[in-house]
Amino acid sequence: IILDILLFLFHNYYQMISISGIDNQKELELLPYFNKDAVSVLIGKNGRNLDKKIARLTKIGFLETLKKGLYVSSAYVEKASKEPYAEFVANLLRTPSYISSEYVLAKEGLIPESVFSITSITTKTSRTYSNFLGSFSYKSIKPELFGGYQESFWQDKIIYIASKAKALFDYFYLKKMLDIEREIYDSRINWDNFIQDDLDEFEKYVTSTSGRKMFNVLKLIKKTYVD
Repeated sequence: IILDILLFLFHNYYQMISISGIDNQKELELLPYFNKDAVSVLIGKNGRNLDKKIARLTKIGFLETLKKGLYVSSAYVEKASKEPYAEFVANLLRTPSYISSEYVLAKEGLIPESVFSITSITTKTSRTYSNFLGSFSYKSIKPELFGGYQESFWQDKIIYIASKAKALFDYFYLKKMLDIEREIYDSRINWDNFIQDDLDEFEKYVTSTSGRKMFNVLKLIKKTYVD
């Protein structure tokens, strides 16, 4: 409790004072993210002086690092709603990408487990980032299968997130499955939250693939769905 109080006082203290060497502090604190070029313009430094200033601002807690070369002010984070901001950052860290798989399945109530890492789909190579918001996992998929996501709005920002059907498709498509029937059973999908329209959409994605794996998955899901 004492530590929480001290952290609260610290954050409120630096928000009430002006950080030396930043002429446009208020503008910086309104941005959901910024790169080194933006920092350079707003604080009037460049080169090694800019790197030193960023390191100092990070050390005193004024800046948070989203990934190398990408930052946000702690003041902005304090005011933002954590879940939608983390989802917005998930789209930002690796582009193009959309949130999918386990994260969406948990969010939509299709799997019972809580998921603390945000899984996204990208056409780039797979990668994982970790920062103060948590862990962000990116899984690579063929360009022709990159789709099935919707636009979710947070404030004036767009978040790309998969539909239930596409999230389930991505989950099984990218999963190594030696025993498909066992894997589907062990996934403990709550089929009550997966309506006929979702199943029809899932089948549409399956028919766009050429391998037998997803057709076998579809066949077993339909059997489970009917049963």
